[in-house]
Amino acid sequence: MISKEDIQNLANLARIEISETEAENLVPEIDSILGYVGQIKDAIGNSERVIPKLRNVMRGDVVSNSPDEYKEALLNNAPAREGDYLKVKKIL
Repeated sequence: MISKEDIQNLANLARIEISETEAENLVPEIDSILGYVGQIKDAIGNSERVIPKLRNVMRGDVVSNSPDEYKEALLNNAPAREGDYLKVKKIL
């Protein structure tokens, strides 16, 4: 069970100010939250039964198109081009 002093200590650690009445009102609320978390913890029990072992599911980095497949289409959509490059204004 959490006490009013524990709540005041947590408030000091969080650097927030709470009054005595706020601390007293928070005691039953935090107790009910901690009780609910305890129920969830008991219901889950052994987490290995619920959560399967994780493994790497990343696919390989494979190029699926030819190198110049989209180059012309992209360059044709640009406002200006110079050879195989986009032409942009000089920025200094």
